[in-house]
Amino acid sequence: MTDNSPTAPCAEEIARLPYRPCVGIVLINRDGLIFAGERLDTPGAWQMPQGGVDPGESPRQAALRELSEETGLTDEQVTVLAETREARCYDLPHDLVPKVWKGRFRGQSQHWFLMQLTGSENGIDINGGHPEFARWQWMRRADLVEAIVPFKRDIYVSVLAEFADHLR
Repeated sequence: MTDNSPTAPCAEEIARLPYRPCVGIVLINRDGLIFAGERLDTPGAWQMPQGGVDPGESPRQAALRELSEETGLTDEQVTVLAETREARCYDLPHDLVPKVWKGRFRGQSQHWFLMQLTGSENGIDINGGHPEFARWQWMRRADLVEAIVPFKRDIYVSVLAEFADHLR
C-alpha cells in the first residue's frame, strides 16, 4: 500500500516560504471592549477579524472588506482610529503549514487597524457568505490575549500595546 499523503516540509523549506499579506482589525465598542470571534474550524480558538489582502487592494480597503465579510459591519458603522506603523509577522506551527493556504506560506504579515463601532452592535452578523466564526463576544484585552492561540499571542500583545492610547 502506498501512502500518497503530502510529506510535511522540513524547517528549511518552511523558512524559505513567504508570508501571506494580511490585515487585522481591532474593533472596539463604546465601552472599550474588543470584538472576538470563536473560529468555526477550531473550537475554543478566538481571534479578531483578519484576512488576506487581494491584488490591487490597499491594506485599509482590505481591512474594511474583511470587517464586512466577517462581521457584517460596513464602513459607515465604524470609524478607523489608528493603524500600526508597520506590519507584524507570525509563523504558523510547522505541522499547520501544509494544511493552511495550500502550503504556500509560512505565516502572515499583518497590518492592523483599530476601529470604533459607531453604529449598533445589532448590525453584527457573523453568518454572512463564508462564515468564519461560530460565535462572538466583546472581551477585555487580558481575556482576549489569554483566549488567542499561542502562536498569535505575541502579535496581539504587540498590536494592543501600540493602540493602548486609544484603549481603556
